[in-house]
Amino acid sequence: MTDIKDTLDGLAARYNVPSFADSDPVQFPRQFDDLRDIEITAFLVSIISWGRRAMILRDSERLLQLLDRQPYNFVAGGDIESIPDSNIHRTFFGRHLRYALRGLREIYRSHGSLEAFARHIGADKSPAPAWTLANAVNAVFADTDKSASNPLTGPTRCLPEKADSSALKRLNMALRWLVRDDGIVDIGCWTVIKPAQLSIPLDVHSGNTARTLGLLSRKANDRRAVDELTGVLRSFRPDDPTIYDFALFGAGEAGENLNSN
Repeated sequence: MTDIKDTLDGLAARYNVPSFADSDPVQFPRQFDDLRDIEITAFLVSIISWGRRAMILRDSERLLQLLDRQPYNFVAGGDIESIPDSNIHRTFFGRHLRYALRGLREIYRSHGSLEAFARHIGADKSPAPAWTLANAVNAVFADTDKSASNPLTGPTRCLPEKADSSALKRLNMALRWLVRDDGIVDIGCWTVIKPAQLSIPLDVHSGNTARTLGLLSRKANDRRAVDELTGVLRSFRPDDPTIYDFALFGAGEAGENLNSN
């Protein structure tokens, strides 16, 4: 495994550079200084981070415009119900954004920040913080929506409703942005969860790269695969296993021939 670790370390050094953010959704939460703006943006942008990169970046900008580019102010006092039911990103529409904003308003009203909410529900003490947070957020969102004048019907398009078996790729990515604090790409504005507790944001690119390198045997990109892969990566870097997200995703997206490394 020493050679594989050396390969991953080299790839991480290549891709974990400031210019990575120029074409990555992490650029959007990085535009803000206030913790509340950062975490709201990270959460909402991560929700729509699937599909073609250019489309994600375009539609993330569209989403922020709907919030007047003041995420916390809009969550706290904006006219949520005025958001039109138009398309925002692929199968994510205005009604799904309204659903998320109603839930976020309740979280911020009760706890002041998403980080404080994570602490309140014990994510910091959980062996699987992302899944603990996902289940708690889903519960608040669903409960809050019951009293809405025009509650959502159908899929929420926010977090997987059966979170316990999901890879939670998008939420794990948002947590990487918020928790990792190496001062290069990720923001590192949360202290409630430590980098050592993070799980790999597993998608098609990172999964395929991990299998090519012999790091992952499971074929499905689900929670069991996340646990398997994160366990291996944690053996390389116990303090910061998700630094290798840059290596796995970057190399996979670039189509690098890792068999020659």
